[in-house]
Amino acid sequence: MKKLPQISEAEYEVMKAVWRQSPAGTNEIVERILPVTDWQPNTVHTLLKRLVKKGVLDYRKRGRMFEYFPLISEEEYLGQKSKSFLEQYFGGSIMPLFASYLEEEDVSGEELEELRAILDRRKGQEADR
Repeated sequence: MKKLPQISEAEYEVMKAVWRQSPAGTNEIVERILPVTDWQPNTVHTLLKRLVKKGVLDYRKRGRMFEYFPLISEEEYLGQKSKSFLEQYFGGSIMPLFASYLEEEDVSGEELEELRAILDRRKGQEADR
């Protein structure tokens, strides 16, 4: 997996808007972001330019409009972010994270069943190797 650039929380909001549906025009992206932020449209434009410069977004010009599209998938970004988080706070191991969370938080029976199903699927995949 290639190392992805750091993306700020504000830039991540823009990326979520682009990932939701792309390609997306500047105005569409602004319309998606304004309900969840108090930013001015110029702020969104600045963030789009930063993301292009970082190599995670690109654009094409259609007439007088710019259409933006992601160069990385949301799954790729979240995967790297998760791995980085595990390495930084849990020595790269997922077990302390699970243990800490399951002991400290209220986890519903439904969530536990879903986790159990994921673990069973993974165990089956390991057995097939």
